[in-house]
Amino acid sequence: MGHVDVAGVRYELSDGRVLLDEVSFRVGEGAKVALVGANGAGKTTLLRIVTGELTPHAGSVARTGGLGIMPQHVGAGLGERPTVADLLMSVSPQAVRDAAAEVDRLELALMETEDERTQMRYATALSDYADAGGYDQEVVWDVCTTAALGVPFERCKYRELSTLSGGEQKRLVLEYLLRGPDEVLLLDEPDNYLDVPGKIWMEDQIRASDKTILFISHDRELLANTATRVVTVELGSAGNRVWTHPGGFGTYHEARQERFARFEELRKRWDEEHAKLKALVLMYKQKAKYNSDMATRYQSARTRLERFEADGPPTEQPREQKVTMRLHGGRTGKRAVVCERLELTGLMQPFDLEVWYGERVAVLGSNGSGKSHFLRLLAAGGSDPEVDNLPVGEAVIAPVAHTGRARLGARVRPGWFVQTHEHPELIGRTLLQILHRGDDHRSGLGREAASRVLDRYELAHAGEQTFESLSGGQQARFQILLLELSGATLLLLDEPTDNLDVESAEALEEGLDAFEGTVLAVTHDRWFARGFDRFLVYGADGRVRESDGPVWDEGRVARTR
Repeated sequence: MGHVDVAGVRYELSDGRVLLDEVSFRVGEGAKVALVGANGAGKTTLLRIVTGELTPHAGSVARTGGLGIMPQHVGAGLGERPTVADLLMSVSPQAVRDAAAEVDRLELALMETEDERTQMRYATALSDYADAGGYDQEVVWDVCTTAALGVPFERCKYRELSTLSGGEQKRLVLEYLLRGPDEVLLLDEPDNYLDVPGKIWMEDQIRASDKTILFISHDRELLANTATRVVTVELGSAGNRVWTHPGGFGTYHEARQERFARFEELRKRWDEEHAKLKALVLMYKQKAKYNSDMATRYQSARTRLERFEADGPPTEQPREQKVTMRLHGGRTGKRAVVCERLELTGLMQPFDLEVWYGERVAVLGSNGSGKSHFLRLLAAGGSDPEVDNLPVGEAVIAPVAHTGRARLGARVRPGWFVQTHEHPELIGRTLLQILHRGDDHRSGLGREAASRVLDRYELAHAGEQTFESLSGGQQARFQILLLELSGATLLLLDEPTDNLDVESAEALEEGLDAFEGTVLAVTHDRWFARGFDRFLVYGADGRVRESDGPVWDEGRVARTR
């Protein structure tokens, strides 16, 4: 069995800033350790230090057992038009990869010249490939492609990766790593692109595996179901550090709050002691002016103060991301959304729906079932919108083909949020410029007011950055900030927690809790869906129905192609 020990690691960025400092944690044999923290805090960098891809500027990493690595983008860097075989080879042990590369090289050489020497070397290369376990790996690959894609390896090995969905690629790599020879697995956001049944399968596999696994994830349900301990990369002014919570995600929040309370208490005591010593030095200084006997006491008090200050305050409290969203949404008519015999052309059969002011409706179902089209229709204000139902924001909303009617209630103004959207109206402008200019729905803000608003969303430091230079999570927060300022009373959120780190997702939920208007959200996030009171399911039978609770295993709609 393998383990990983990270001790005192420090890593500096090319501009000299310290990204990670004094980072130490252990992943024991068979442990399932989650690495969490704000976007950009250095989680992926830390993983690359553990793999040996990056060298730390101080500290060390010790590990035992073979290392299996799943990068965030599994098919990246595999050359032009990579195949299924290329993907499986890329996550196989180094000895197999080296031996396979030699076989490929000599196969090409044999095309050029078939002399005896080349043939002998080719025979040796094939023998080395067998010794490295290459043929054994092919047997495992066959099991993996059959499980993940439903076809044997021989039938799909030359298939181009571009013909597989992101979820299928991730599933294939996971199938292999969990069955492969490596004892230590490092997984960077393995759940990205997986649907909920895929995530549940992965949770079961991780729990059942006896391998040692260190993984990055923002999926709180996955964290709750798999992690035996949680390592948090915490923001610090002189480099980010880590804190290890020795339990699972269920007890994580409480432990974190207690930790912050303890920091506060220690700092308070230090400040009190500091004030006392300074007062003492001052008193002896005054007395020493008139009484030479006091000079030694003054000197010794000064020495104590200097030592105390040299030791410094207790470790600073890590900076928590404090995102506060003030989504207000004014009072609207009682009915926020009414659909009558609404049929999304070619997608779903006609359905009726009434959503009342203030309700929280989660829209669930498989990809491609029409959920996003439904949100887009409402985002445009419905079938033939009244003037006061026109959307806030500057996004151009493409029409949605439908029959029947969808209409919004009086004074219901939709605000639409999709992370994957292009935003030509925001590109090339800094956050402060965007806020300063305003638009049809929100008045421009002066620099100070704009900075205050950005501060609430943990974006103050990014005020001079252009929108497109932000991370996915930061872009999401900024778009929700614009919805807040624009006075939307109906929020239409399409997969809003994708790309958000745990703290940002929780901030979004708190913001939605405070929002007085109505919320409709398409989501595959099981934790996020806990905050909703109605569940609209786009069924595999082509019908839209309500269910009492979330439904995650709804199949795809069978359509005539």
